[in-house]
Amino acid sequence: MTGTVVKSTGSWYVVRDHATQQLHRCRLRGRFKHKGLKVSNPLAVGDVVGFDADPDGDAGTGVIDHIEPRRNYIIRRSVHKAEHAHIVAANIDQALLIVTLASPATSFGFIDRFLVTAEAYSIPATLVFNKVDIYEEELLEYLGQIQNMYERTGYPTLRSSAHTGEGVADIEALLDGKTTLLSGHSGVGKSTLINALVPDLELKTAEISEYSDKGRHTTTFAEMLEVRPGTYLIDTPGIKELGLVDMKKNELAHYFPEMRALLGQCRYHNCRHVEEPGCAVQEGVKKGKIALPRYDSYLSMLADEDNRR
Repeated sequence: MTGTVVKSTGSWYVVRDHATQQLHRCRLRGRFKHKGLKVSNPLAVGDVVGFDADPDGDAGTGVIDHIEPRRNYIIRRSVHKAEHAHIVAANIDQALLIVTLASPATSFGFIDRFLVTAEAYSIPATLVFNKVDIYEEELLEYLGQIQNMYERTGYPTLRSSAHTGEGVADIEALLDGKTTLLSGHSGVGKSTLINALVPDLELKTAEISEYSDKGRHTTTFAEMLEVRPGTYLIDTPGIKELGLVDMKKNELAHYFPEMRALLGQCRYHNCRHVEEPGCAVQEGVKKGKIALPRYDSYLSMLADEDNRR
């Protein structure tokens, strides 16, 4: 049988059978290793796996013995093991990052790290600016400037309010027929948005929870919810920090679209775009082709990678 992992508790995995759409509570047969990558979780929500009924288990339990190659994934540094990475979700069609400018404020650094990670694995990303119902006129004007900055870079943006319903229909239209990762800091209103997007949410989560490890919930793994047939939403726990993984310093600028457009125009082929003379990226910042907050994010990521070596 083949199926998709829809939830993980670390030791057990809930798998939705592709043929019957039934849920199975599965464990791993042996250990899975990922070539060239140390990960804290061998399987992630969204992984396609092969499994068999567990001859030693209860009805509805299975044993996973195979994982299909991933077409992409979102990855972050593990919060538990310094030298390991944690795969947030795999095989996704797009990512939506829920962002707020107040209560709490999401930093440019966090936004740009998420976008760089999505770029690295060719995952289309949209920024959803939530809680706009609480913004005063001055903050709304600033929000317009931020949206313009990211849209000029090539990233679609939306405004939303989980409480008033603004933007919910637009987000729902984006989800149609796709598997979408929804992410963001804790407190940005993600759960309230999901409640608005997923009818019968409590019933759907209860169904999956029945197959979890004796009802034990974890805040470190994602969960895939069926919005409607063929449309899936992967809910992730709130992320405090997003460390880059498996990314070379000399490749970092490739994952900033506005910098990528200028690569090859620098005087030196190995330019790091920091203090080198004849740097097209630095010139782009001076001329306003590259927004200063985005360039600052690049420098911060570069410094992080320097400090890790």
